[in-house]
Amino acid sequence: MSRSRKKTRREFITWGGACVAAAAGAAADRETPPSTASASADAGKISPLVVDPQPVFELSPYLYMQFMEPLGTTDGSVAAAWDFLGNRWRRDVVEVTQDLAPGLMRWGGCFSSYYRWREGVGPRGQRRPMHNLLWGGIESNQVGTVEFVDFCQEVGADPLMCVNFESDGRRRWMRANGEVRSGDAKEAADWVDYCNNPANALRREHGIEAPCRIGLWQIGNETSYDRRGLDCEAAARRTVAFAEAMRQADPSIDLIGWGDSDWAPRMLEMAGEHLQYIAFHHMFNLRAKPAFFRDGEYRQDPAAAWDILMDAYKPHAEKVQKVREQAAPYGVPLALTECHLALPGRNRCEILSSWAAGVAYARMHHVHERNGDVLKIATLADFCGTRWMVNAVMIPTPLRKGRGAFLMPVAGMMSLYRKHTGTQGAKVLEAPQVLDVTASVTGDRVFLHVANVNRTRPVTAGVAIQGHAIESGQVFEIAEDPEFEVMESTANRLSPVEKPFPAQGRYTFPAASVSAVELRICRAV
Repeated sequence: MSRSRKKTRREFITWGGACVAAAAGAAADRETPPSTASASADAGKISPLVVDPQPVFELSPYLYMQFMEPLGTTDGSVAAAWDFLGNRWRRDVVEVTQDLAPGLMRWGGCFSSYYRWREGVGPRGQRRPMHNLLWGGIESNQVGTVEFVDFCQEVGADPLMCVNFESDGRRRWMRANGEVRSGDAKEAADWVDYCNNPANALRREHGIEAPCRIGLWQIGNETSYDRRGLDCEAAARRTVAFAEAMRQADPSIDLIGWGDSDWAPRMLEMAGEHLQYIAFHHMFNLRAKPAFFRDGEYRQDPAAAWDILMDAYKPHAEKVQKVREQAAPYGVPLALTECHLALPGRNRCEILSSWAAGVAYARMHHVHERNGDVLKIATLADFCGTRWMVNAVMIPTPLRKGRGAFLMPVAGMMSLYRKHTGTQGAKVLEAPQVLDVTASVTGDRVFLHVANVNRTRPVTAGVAIQGHAIESGQVFEIAEDPEFEVMESTANRLSPVEKPFPAQGRYTFPAASVSAVELRICRAV
């Protein structure tokens, strides 16, 4: 993705729909995702699934971002992934992340509000440990800027760094144990210079000749969430100061400003000329009694749990729509730099280990695709850890021979879609009511992302591409019992199965499945 500020502002990256219509003048584009209420009505029928293959906008690989934050005693998100004896990333974590294939990796989160980057660079024996003020415990700083960039290079992802934005105005993090933990604009600019300036003296003193090159930086993380901290006006003024200082170090970098909690309009009005993206977060609860999921009551009523999960995309779609409307007058793309379901309790959270959650997350990813004209960066999980309820990658400890890190259902879905997606969005003109479908294209190939939201019944669709014939195709699908809960020993059960796409164009999507359909087309005579 271009780092040019001018080009970034012109990008339009949305995902549209899915499948094809054989005749011109097919039904109008479906804008409302399917409801589980009508699932039984469509079961057993052969319904049209029609796609217009005309490209609508470019599709961003950054919709598959992963978010890495040192979470201290809460979860060994970084420490568990690092091989301290070998002074390298655990090989099993690297390999599973290569399979996940994120386009972008973000370092930061609330941790950034008290992180001093100089403590995490230089010889490891001389690095200064720090208190993890939010999550608890001591961070050794054995993993810092250079190690994070190395990880990104190993897995083929671009790095995104979140700076210490004057502790985001949170006084309790500005000073702790007699230490100043707040970072100013000069500190952020010095960090940019350390990473990107080929002649940076400190980095070269540390034995690193080549720049680390980080082209994307976030100014402000959840700054609006503390009402006793910075208000929008003050944050916008400070954003301008940070942006100007950081661009003195490297004029080519792209910057993300903070716009959640209705801040987007005023932030963009005051600081928009300095920003390529405006950020917001969404960690949201399911609309159910907390005990239903926290205490495992959902196991007594799998059908009710399924229905609740299938509706989980609705509050998410509402949040995305609200922010895009606020930012629309300013023409600045959106960056959803943290996002996941937030259920009560900090435990393994069995419901998010279930395949039902995988299908629910597919629906949320479809929200991202449908808003891709303005949503350029997005995630659906925190990256990795040993037990965190919203992890994409789970890291068993200790490492045992033959077993290692594995993908959670949300990551299995993201990995599937990431490998089978086009470069431009396309429109879904018609689809069966119980299939949630999006589409994209690359040249003569059409890609469909399909979630069957019927828990118990398969759905057969007659797939057509408007004005084109289908020459060949493959389907890559994950279909599992919705109540199945992935564990280290059973992770391969969520591996996609490849199937040929039938010559007659009719395909049956299994119950509770997520599929990526890849079709090669030619113009119909």
